[in-house]
Amino acid sequence: MASFLSDNDDLRFYLERGLDLTTLASYVELEFRDPDGPSNAAEAVESYRDVLGLVGQFVAEEVAPKSRDLDRNPPRFANGDVVPSEQMKQIFDRIKELGIHAMGLPRELEGLNQPLFISMIVTELFARADVSVMAHLGFHGNMALAMILYSLGEGSTRYSRETGKIEDTRFKDAILEIARGEAWGSMDITEPNAGSDMAALRTKAELVDGVWLISGEKIFITSGHGKYHFVVARTEPNEGKSAGLAGLSLFLVPAYKDTPEGRKRFVAVDRIEEKLGMHASATCAITFDRSPGELLGQRGEGFRQMLMMMNGARLAVGFEAIGLSEAAVRAARAYASERPSMGKSIDRHEMIADDLDEMETEIQALRALAMEAAIEEELALRKRTVAEYVHDANSLERQRLLNEADAHKRRSRFLTPLLKFQASEKAVEITRRCLQIHGGNGYTTEYPAEKLLRDALVMPIYEGTSQIQALMAMKDNLSAMLKSPQDFVTKSAQARWRSMSARNPLERRVAKVRALACAAQQHLLQRTAKDRVKVMVGEPVSEWSKLITSGWDPKRDFAFAMLHAARLTKLLFDAAAAEILLAQSNRFPERAELLERFLERVEPRSRALHEEITTTGDRLLKKLADPALEQIAK
Repeated sequence: MASFLSDNDDLRFYLERGLDLTTLASYVELEFRDPDGPSNAAEAVESYRDVLGLVGQFVAEEVAPKSRDLDRNPPRFANGDVVPSEQMKQIFDRIKELGIHAMGLPRELEGLNQPLFISMIVTELFARADVSVMAHLGFHGNMALAMILYSLGEGSTRYSRETGKIEDTRFKDAILEIARGEAWGSMDITEPNAGSDMAALRTKAELVDGVWLISGEKIFITSGHGKYHFVVARTEPNEGKSAGLAGLSLFLVPAYKDTPEGRKRFVAVDRIEEKLGMHASATCAITFDRSPGELLGQRGEGFRQMLMMMNGARLAVGFEAIGLSEAAVRAARAYASERPSMGKSIDRHEMIADDLDEMETEIQALRALAMEAAIEEELALRKRTVAEYVHDANSLERQRLLNEADAHKRRSRFLTPLLKFQASEKAVEITRRCLQIHGGNGYTTEYPAEKLLRDALVMPIYEGTSQIQALMAMKDNLSAMLKSPQDFVTKSAQARWRSMSARNPLERRVAKVRALACAAQQHLLQRTAKDRVKVMVGEPVSEWSKLITSGWDPKRDFAFAMLHAARLTKLLFDAAAAEILLAQSNRFPERAELLERFLERVEPRSRALHEEITTTGDRLLKKLADPALEQIAK
């Protein structure tokens, strides 16, 4: 009996010992008050493992064997409809039978009340089997959860403090449709002239006789042939205070409505995009022509609300990239162990062995950081839910939980762009190495390597490009330094001290990586603020933030930091992942071997990244700042 869970020791480590699932379960189950749910943490954790066991077996036996056929039989576009392949229909019929769409929904909405991190592991398992299937699956239950969260946020969900259950919610009918596998949704953001720059979005929403009507074009919409579209549209004039992001709002737009006279369509699917990879996933171009929609939250909150959904999506892409990388390294090792060359299998050749070792090590480090990011995001959500819907408004326990939720959210926000960036970039690197290990066979369609590489190439692009993740990580970290310079100075000094004085040699090595990351951050901030450093001389550290944050020209002053944002993000990932693995090795000594392997790779590259950040960039920035030099270069 094949299973993508039972054959993965590193993944099972987190389920069996690595994570504190007992504490998490008490928040997920609201202290086990639901008579229809588990009565204690042990029962809850057992249910988590049962669900993952079922999914692990399903994807190994019923999805992975169809992956090649799915790639060769993409969905068709006929008469304005997307028609999936027979294999895709069969898989989603089984997903519906197994109740996977409802996995993360509360029981009162026909769900299984599984934690967020379980859905993330499900993402990895499905992605290892086939990323196209995973991409479409992600726009089912996750869209229903988004409806619940938006409704909670705007106060249109009625919640019982006594039972801890949702009594009614604004989008109940849509949520139940999705839970039953009868509908799905999509996130409609990108437009022909606006990708990462959401401020340039042109789709408009007009309020006419109390009804919002949405008009515009959206492209690259994954699963855009679904019923429920989360659409970002401009509701305010693109000028003054409402210019750019401030004028955007978020809407839920139904694509159609079934009536006794037939289906009435409000949204048109124009085409299925022809893509390099992920062939079985329908990526659509959409037109809204005065399509009726429902405003979510308040006008002008669209960017902030979409970020809430995007944070979860970026976490999911991190796990998706890990699953794809897992498939690639296993395909590479299986091939290398059977391919003879020069008297031995090629996995015994030094360079191939080194490649395989590095691929496996990077995946395990990525998974360690991904698990922490998912747990932090989960605890932020669950503790806030318990605080706001269980405890009295003025209770000390409520305030304690809210403070803890904020801390978890900050940690999640720090880790998520690092995960999305590194997992996506490593997926491309690992799948390319997989093809290289296959040699000429990897370049043919008889082996899975070329498909894995094609599928991986979109990972650094969708749900926020790698460049956007790097800029986000850079901005957040430099902003934190400006906001609390004393905290940063303390953290940096502690890292340097531990790098010399810690008793554990592994801790010393990890601290050196963190010290390099701190030094790189400090260098970027100093270069960014070089014209203001003079006024800081002689002033107390507590006044630096005020002195340095006035009168910025972002295009000029942040150029050096933006140039090195990707390098900083790689360095921050390495430091964070090493610290997480160190914490694991302190609790579980057998994890020290993984940390040592990771440090072998991290130490030389962290030194190189630090040197690049501190010694390069001036030539290019001078060229970019001088149009005449740029013209000469052309």
